[in-house]
Amino acid sequence: MPSAAENAAKSEDGSQITAQSLEAEIEQLKADMAKLAKQLQVTGEHSYGTARRVAAEGVGQLRAQSEAAMERVRANANDLEAQLAASVREKPLTALGIAAGVGFLLALMSRR
Repeated sequence: MPSAAENAAKSEDGSQITAQSLEAEIEQLKADMAKLAKQLQVTGEHSYGTARRVAAEGVGQLRAQSEAAMERVRANANDLEAQLAASVREKPLTALGIAAGVGFLLALMSRR
């Protein structure tokens, strides 16, 4: 079994380093590493939660924008329908002629 004199070594600055002081420093390093690992875990969980919340907000915004776009399309379709109905009421013979012409063209195209 080595004696205390044999367990001691000299550091670069000339002070003595013992096995006990090395073990104490290693234990301190282990404790510091455990604290750091815990902090990294907490930071990762926080980042995940933040990213998830931001993504959910983005989905909500996209949903609202798509609903607004669909509402605009519906409004435009309703306006177009109203204009078409008004046009047919104003000039029913012209509308009937156009419908017959389009039907005739579609019949010709379907034969080929």
